[in-house]
Amino acid sequence: MAEQEEQQQLTAPDTPVPGPSQTGRAVALARLLHHECGRLLQLYKEKETFLSDHTPDAGRIVSLSPDSEEPSAEQQVQLLHSALRQCLGLIHCVILKEEEEWGELEGDYETMRKNVRLRLEHLLCSTKGLAETETMTLEVTPDHQCNEETDGPGGVFGLKMWTYRVLLELVHWADHAAQTLHVLHKEKEGTEDA
Repeated sequence: MAEQEEQQQLTAPDTPVPGPSQTGRAVALARLLHHECGRLLQLYKEKETFLSDHTPDAGRIVSLSPDSEEPSAEQQVQLLHSALRQCLGLIHCVILKEEEEWGELEGDYETMRKNVRLRLEHLLCSTKGLAETETMTLEVTPDHQCNEETDGPGGVFGLKMWTYRVLLELVHWADHAAQTLHVLHKEKEGTEDA
């Protein structure tokens, strides 16, 4: 009889399920994305061994222009969401350009590239849920037109260097996402557990 009551408590639909909060899940997702972006970069470097001899151009591909005053944690998440949309557009563009150049390949790099795209889409949905207000609607679609001239004078080499820069951007912004969301989580939940 005690087992039946315990089973009913476990399956009762209105019983709150213990677990991380929305911000805690977003932090965990951002950290996972950062790890996977780092792994994607590592796989790319293994595939393109010449990269050890080259340093990409300085400067960010994705940049934001926040207001002059220090934004609140919620405003930082809105800015982050905008940057992540640009990153999603860039990874879509990388996939498109690489498939145009080499066709659809199947390997660890291509699998991880698709995982990063899907994880980034999921994180965008999470940040939308955290930052959207009645007066501000956020999009989760890619914010990039994929109009880079990567096949100009540099040819395939130019495409490979541009891809490398995009992957470095993804690592940077995934790390920034984890940090920004952790700050928001601390403010909302009053805890370091994330």
